[in-house]
Amino acid sequence: MVDFVDGSAFNHEQGNRARKLFAAVVLAALDDAIADDKKYGNGPDQIARWARSRDGREVLSCAGIDPNERVVKGLMEFVERGVRTSVALSREESERRQVQERAEAA
Repeated sequence: MVDFVDGSAFNHEQGNRARKLFAAVVLAALDDAIADDKKYGNGPDQIARWARSRDGREVLSCAGIDPNERVVKGLMEFVERGVRTSVALSREESERRQVQERAEAA
């Protein structure tokens, strides 16, 4: 019984690591699309084409993201904003957005 629990915990941990790896690939694809948008102006189209491709759908699924049209639209909107993923995920950016939302609401 202990071996089964240890094996299940190990497999669960490996699954989490794999999801994180594929999530990093999604973030890299977003950064590439943002760079393309700044350079060529076609970033949202690039990320949409990638997300709708077979490889893109597979990567999104492995990252734990349902590859539906709503997700594609969200990825396109993220790229249109032009904020790099490392900046968007930072605490400072989150706090800045909250302050901006409060200012707009007031």
